[in-house]
Order: sequence, then structure tokens, then C-alpha cells
Amino acid sequence: MSEKRLKKQLLKKRLFTKNRLVILNEDTFEEIFSLKLTLMNVFVVATVGAILIITVTTFFIAFTPLREYIPGYTSTKLKKDATELALKSDSLEFAIKKNEAYLESIKKVLNGNLEYAKVNKDSILAISVDTLPDLQLTATEAEMNLRKEVDNEEKKVKQLKKTK
Repeated sequence: MSEKRLKKQLLKKRLFTKNRLVILNEDTFEEIFSLKLTLMNVFVVATVGAILIITVTTFFIAFTPLREYIPGYTSTKLKKDATELALKSDSLEFAIKKNEAYLESIKKVLNGNLEYAKVNKDSILAISVDTLPDLQLTATEAEMNLRKEVDNEEKKVKQLKKTK
């Protein structure tokens, strides 16, 4: 126990012993700079300086265009171009599918294999027709009265146009 204690005391003494750093002019032996230091002060200053340099360098690389030279990082221009190209390729794929459907419908017309029930006449492209279930729809009395009134008004309008 005493050896460990002695070693600790010796280490403590070495770390906290004050030393003097002097910078002299060699020709005149004039003292230019003097500083009192301990080994612990030197160690703390060196550690803080190293951490500071590492932090500044990391931020400098991370937040400037220098990060493009690190493997794994891509430039913002490259990311923007990739996004634009992805959007363009999606729209081109849609246009190609649309053109293929158009060409298929043209081929069906030219070959005579056209199914009239499945062709939408308002559109170039053929679409599938959804069939509605047969519903028993009956009009109420109010609807029947409204229909009669509309028919009577239409007849009156036609008669007025004929007389003019």
C-alpha cells in the first residue's frame, strides 16, 4: 500500500511542480518571454487545443463544399439532378405506356379485332367498361308530377315557337 501511495504522491508532485519556460535572445541573453508552467497545465492546454482543432476542422469540412471530397457524401447539385431525372423518367414511362396503349388500340382497329363494348368513343385509349348491377329504380309520385310539369312546359314552349 505504501508503494502505491508513494507512487501517487511522486506523480502528483511531478504534475504540479512549477517549471519556468524562458525564451532568450541568444546574442544578448536578453529575456524575451517567460512563463511559469506545470506539467498538468501543459497537458490540459494541449488536450483542449487538440479538441478545439478537431472540432473546427470537422465543422469546416461538414458545412462547406469540402465534404464532397469525402467518400459517401454527394454534392447538392448531384442530388438535385438525380431527383429531376427521376421525375422525368417517371413521366417518360407514363408517356410510353400511354403510347403503347394507343398503338395497341390502333392495331386492334386495323386488324378488325375491335370490341365495341369496351371502346370509349370520347377517348383515344380503350378502357374497361364497368358494369353496374341491375337496380330496381322506381320514381316517386313527386318525381312523376315534376316530370309531367316539365313535359307540359316544354309543349307550351314548342307551341309558342310555332306560332311565332
